Amino acid sequence: MVAVLMTFTVYSQDQKGPVIEFQVKEKDFGSITQGEKVEHVFTFKNTGDGPLKIQNVAVTCGCTAPDWPKEAIAPGATGELKVVYNSAGKMGTQNPIIRVYSNASEPIEKVSLKVNVLPKGQ
Repeated sequence: MVAVLMTFTVYSQDQKGPVIEFQVKEKDFGSITQGEKVEHVFTFKNTGDGPLKIQNVAVTCGCTAPDWPKEAIAPGATGELKVVYNSAGKMGTQNPIIRVYSNASEPIEKVSLKVNVLPKGQ
């Protein structure tokens, strides 16, 4: 009887594609006066091994305006998501959520703002 031993080598491809990682996922502005605008820049990094493309950014209300890079972010590179919050017509605690849609391994990421809007004159 002849025994044949065959060895197969499997090469693992640990490619994860693009991965988006935010340095900070929430910005707390504390208290502001009604009508004020505040802005924050969320910095993120593509920690994956493929180009990261942000396809869309959605906000929960018209009081929040996002601006994001339209070009692909290379592996290892960083990008910025700028968000402006307008407190006109708002009162009390506000927590706008910003959803970032991309081609990353987790296709939807969320970042948020937190702000307490005080009436004018206080």
